[in-house]
Amino acid sequence: MKGAIRFVAWCLAVALVALPIVGVLRGWFAADRWPVTRLTVQAEFKHVSPDEVRAAVLPRLGKGFFALDLDAVQKAVAALPWVESAEARKRWPDTLLLRIYERQPFARWNDKQLISRQGLVFDAPGTDDTGGLPSLRGPDARLAEVVSFYADTQKAFAGTHLQITGVALTERGSWSVTTATGAQIVIGDREQAGRRLRRFLDVYPQLMAGHTDGFAYADLRYTNGFAVRWPQAPAANAGGSPRT
Repeated sequence: MKGAIRFVAWCLAVALVALPIVGVLRGWFAADRWPVTRLTVQAEFKHVSPDEVRAAVLPRLGKGFFALDLDAVQKAVAALPWVESAEARKRWPDTLLLRIYERQPFARWNDKQLISRQGLVFDAPGTDDTGGLPSLRGPDARLAEVVSFYADTQKAFAGTHLQITGVALTERGSWSVTTATGAQIVIGDREQAGRRLRRFLDVYPQLMAGHTDGFAYADLRYTNGFAVRWPQAPAANAGGSPRT
């Protein structure tokens, strides 16, 4: 009995392997048989438009159900600017199902591109609604370092009412941050950044006493202190000499 069952199972396995080959040879699965003519898309459509998806997919529809190349469809959709990834599958007898995942922007990069939450830089049209994202600037080769420094400054300023909205790294390696009020804080080299920020933040509450408008500029690159410039006022030197 067991031998017969094994024999039947073996025959079924051979048939499943041979059937597609025979079908292709005899034209059962020809490119024009059972054409895929319907498209169903699941997506948030926040930045990717339905028209863009249709334009990318339609040239690949109309082929037979078994001839439709899902990899080609996925690559065509994934090439759209705002698409992070795409999943494609077929539903008998005539439907292509798409699941599209949009890129989630984390920050603006050099005022020209965006950084996704996966850490990828991408060009994206229609970025009018990304003005609230932090602005990160620096050499392209040091993107990861700039993102890391932004995270460090967010932690450093967490206990204050100052909100860091931008980080910049110059070609010479000098760091600076920008606050939500537009104030700029020049920090200098990263090796000294932690110590300089702690020194500034330790006296920040006393520094701001009586200054409801906040400061416009702070230079932390001094040996024993820092310099602050108030709105409509000359800089007040807190001691030492600036370092680059």
